[in-house]
Amino acid sequence: MPVIDTEHDLDNRTLTITAEFDAPVRRVWQVYADPRQLEKIWGPPTYPATVVEHDLTPGGRVHYYMTSPEGEKFAGYWVVTAVDEPRSFSFEDGFSDLDFNPNPELPVSTNVYTFTEHDGRTRATYVSTFASAEALQQVLDMGIIEGATGAINQIDGFLAS
Repeated sequence: MPVIDTEHDLDNRTLTITAEFDAPVRRVWQVYADPRQLEKIWGPPTYPATVVEHDLTPGGRVHYYMTSPEGEKFAGYWVVTAVDEPRSFSFEDGFSDLDFNPNPELPVSTNVYTFTEHDGRTRATYVSTFASAEALQQVLDMGIIEGATGAINQIDGFLAS
């Protein structure tokens, strides 16, 4: 499995997931840069994603929804804040309604995804920072570690296909 470590720190309001992929950095980058590839890995296996808008440039937006096994849709958005292709990108990630209006009742995280070459593989570090320990705890209680780990662990299989 690609995920090799998960760590949450309520004092610093962070969730960090580290993964390694059997592919070059540029190939892993493409998974996030291409909306059709992103759909294959964004969201846990039982909640496939549909990317409606995808602009991976500073100031750009990504709108998506995930569909539950029962057919219920859960939407979210990114506001891209920085891009250093193919090494990293940063974005705010939040929950929204199906018209992609932010849901102020649910937490927004600031995210930095970094990809580096490591022993002929790609090491990915995913760091999410929340406004408060309570916001981080809220998404932990919602199952973010299990959901994110399940999503990230799909990448090697997708890359091999």
